[in-house]
Amino acid sequence: MSHRLDAAAWSSMHTRIALALGIGWMLDAFEVQIIGSVIPGIQEEFGLNGQQAVFVNVIWFVGIGVGALAFGRLADLVGRRRLFVGTLVLYSIAAVCTSAAPTYEVFILFRFITALGVGGEYSAITSAISEFTPKRNRGLSNGLVMSFWAVGGILASLVSIVIISTFGLTWRYTLLFGVVSAAYGLFARRLIPESPRWLASRGRLDEADRVVEQITGVHSPTGYNLGVSASASAGPFRQLWTNYRGRLFFGMSLDFSEAAGYYGLFTAMSIFVFSSATGAVPISNQALPWVYLVANVGALAGGVTVAFALDRVGRRPTVTFSYTAAALSMLLCSLAASTGSPGIVVVAFTIAAFFATCAWVSAYPTFSELFPTHLRATGIGASVGVGRVGAIIGQVLLAEVALSFSIGAMFVLLAAFWLIGAVAGGIWWRYGVEARDVSLEELTRT
Repeated sequence: MSHRLDAAAWSSMHTRIALALGIGWMLDAFEVQIIGSVIPGIQEEFGLNGQQAVFVNVIWFVGIGVGALAFGRLADLVGRRRLFVGTLVLYSIAAVCTSAAPTYEVFILFRFITALGVGGEYSAITSAISEFTPKRNRGLSNGLVMSFWAVGGILASLVSIVIISTFGLTWRYTLLFGVVSAAYGLFARRLIPESPRWLASRGRLDEADRVVEQITGVHSPTGYNLGVSASASAGPFRQLWTNYRGRLFFGMSLDFSEAAGYYGLFTAMSIFVFSSATGAVPISNQALPWVYLVANVGALAGGVTVAFALDRVGRRPTVTFSYTAAALSMLLCSLAASTGSPGIVVVAFTIAAFFATCAWVSAYPTFSELFPTHLRATGIGASVGVGRVGAIIGQVLLAEVALSFSIGAMFVLLAAFWLIGAVAGGIWWRYGVEARDVSLEELTRT
């Protein structure tokens, strides 16, 4: 039974798996965030107008959504380990090809393929870490792995500072960092075993037993007995809709909220607050990577803070309070922008990044563990897919509101996006299950 996984003491093997997945997540974050620092150079080289520049973000979110759905299903069919390595190598090669793109059209094509791979990572990493970890540490370990996202943001800022600001090289050199990701992908497959819970869900009990013994050091004379049978009576999406509809809506609501709010925050700050051409409180292009560096340090602090809260306070209150605080921090940014002081705005932005990261880091460990093993990556992929729709809608609406009304109205809209997650968290707090210190198998039966 999987109780050996839940009862085991934290081991060096757990640390190795968490670090391997976390570094992969960090590289994902680098790919997502580096574009914000290099988009002016891309616009200049390809002669892009504003609409074409915005489309770079739109195609990225479409790719992540499609990749999360497609590769999420594949992760449930062929395993977490293969998808983690495969999607990491896919997006790394595509990123290198993007750096060599001769035209805008080729750039968009490879940027889309890169996004497909990153979307697959969302499903593979989030499902894998939950399935390896003892139940009493599941929230903490998952939250800390998610917090590597901010480390990737810090890395993106540092690379931008060194390559563009210090050495004056072009944006193409920053995307060549994908070579590092590809090399790591080939190395990481030696660090991460296949999820024993996934192996068991596919009837490969002997393999599952060997992995559990490798992780825990505990031998069972009866082997790994499957406690919950995977149903094959219907397709995966139909199973989710029929048996786990409330959990699916919860995951979709949280991800829609955080994608619209989180990406919206960074877009709002870069285009409508800090931009030297169109911003309310302009900051030079040379200083902008330093601003994002500071904000990502705040984001890292938020992720680590909420990771500890998930197991100590519980999922339901942590999610609800985090999304509420994120909404309030948007209003703080609005007040800061009205002062016209760059220093005050940077402080408010850092606080907002802290609480925004608290919110989304609390979301992924919470909704990912609510799906059964044979549907987990599919459920995560569906939630992420809907979330990327939120990101696209957020980009469009924020621009319309900022241009048609005011910067203050734009931040009010951002607060409203975050409140969607706060309301979903409050409803789940009242009617949903609390997963703290509960095994994944028990959650499936609840």
